This record gives sequence, C-alpha cells and structure tokens, in this order.
Amino acid sequence: MHRVAVQWIVGLLQERNIPFLIVGGLAAKGYGSERDLNDIDLFVPGEHFWSVVQAGQAFVSKAAAHRREEGWDLTYVQFTYEGVKVEVGSAEGPRILEAGNQAWIPLEIDVSRQETVQLLGMALPLMLREDLIRYKEALSRPVDIEDIRAMREGT
Repeated sequence: MHRVAVQWIVGLLQERNIPFLIVGGLAAKGYGSERDLNDIDLFVPGEHFWSVVQAGQAFVSKAAAHRREEGWDLTYVQFTYEGVKVEVGSAEGPRILEAGNQAWIPLEIDVSRQETVQLLGMALPLMLREDLIRYKEALSRPVDIEDIRAMREGT
C-alpha cells in the first residue's frame, strides 16, 4: 500500500512540477532502516504548499493548518490514500522540539539538499542522510533512535 500512496503523491507533485523532499521513516528506509512505516512524510517549498492541498483535496484527512504537536511546529496537510497517511509539510519555517533541552529549533528544509534513491520502485529525492540523522537526533523519539541506528549501520 505504501508504494501506491507514494506513486500517487509523487505523480501529483510531478504533474505540477513541484519540487519535494522525502523525510521521516521513508527517507530512513532509503538509508537502511527496516522498520514498518507509519506514514509518508515530505516537504514542499512554501510557495507550492497550497497548490498541493488543492490538488489532493479529495484525499484530505486532516485539513491544512499550522499545528504544534508531537514535537513538530509546522504547517502541513494530511492525506489518506489507499489507507496510507501522507503528510505534506510546508518548508516555510518548520521547527522541531529538541528533546534534550525542550527548546524549539528550526528545521532547515532545502529541497536542493537531496539524494535520489531507488525506493518502492521509484527514484525518490530523500533528505540527505546527515540532515535526517541531525533532525532525528534532536527529536529522539524511539522510532528516531531506531532509524538512526539503522542508518549508521548502513553507511
């Protein structure tokens, strides 16, 4: 099912020439993590965010809004496609809660800082391994620690 959902969101973005960056568990999978995916997370540049929301309107399961929850402070929309959650964030100003000192820190999202990796039968633009490890270290949730371990072993 994740493959179908990725194909859907990537097709939607590519049809509109919207650059994007895969982050989270799917990106970690591209660097060696083998845990089950909870969802598919990606970012688009802020100027394209509302176009994505509009294009995927039929599949919105959590309306586009600025939210501060679960260690994240950002604007995002959640789609559900074939039972899989696809969360698309705006790259404009996201922040994460650094677990060590409980401070909100900027999450720098630069879609040009990417590595293209074959994953789920597609060439996907993943957040660079070192950037992904850095943000997962800051969050330090159990899934992040598991992903970091797997990514470091995969280098």
